[in-house]
Amino acid sequence: MDIVEFVERSIGEWRSQRSVHHLAFSYFEEVTSTIHIIPVSPDDPEVIALCNSYEIDPQTITHPFRMTWEGESDWDEKEKVEGKTLLIPVPDADNSPRGRLLRDQGYAETIPAVAHYQIGEDGVFVLLTEYDRAMAEERIWFASDHIRFRVSMIKTSSGTGITTASFSSEIRSLS
Repeated sequence: MDIVEFVERSIGEWRSQRSVHHLAFSYFEEVTSTIHIIPVSPDDPEVIALCNSYEIDPQTITHPFRMTWEGESDWDEKEKVEGKTLLIPVPDADNSPRGRLLRDQGYAETIPAVAHYQIGEDGVFVLLTEYDRAMAEERIWFASDHIRFRVSMIKTSSGTGITTASFSSEIRSLS
């Protein structure tokens, strides 16, 4: 699998059930959410602006997409869990299983970020992102066309300690 196939398989609406262990707080959280993954034109002004901010030639990108989510957490039942981010894959070469993923907003910290991805021979998408104060590692794989799984870890900036670990099962909405 390459990044094009991974993005194309991810497009759609997903219902997500996530279990999160906040090790720093000794707290277990349950999150249910709806995730929308939609394609964005490579000519979109936001895509061009994000590429320019990282001095990336827009001709080298492929399949930009926007991800939005809305859900509920048992940590704070009054607060909605929601957000959005623009993601732009920049493969190392055509059909390469490796590359960078530009984000206008990160996962562990809500700042622009550049992650490094790799897709293994087993189809597992691995994303590593270094932030100012943390490091995130995510693994996403498809069990079928409409079921995917995601494991995430937030580590200390040195990468030696894990502060958060989560597992998500995501099922595509077919309606």
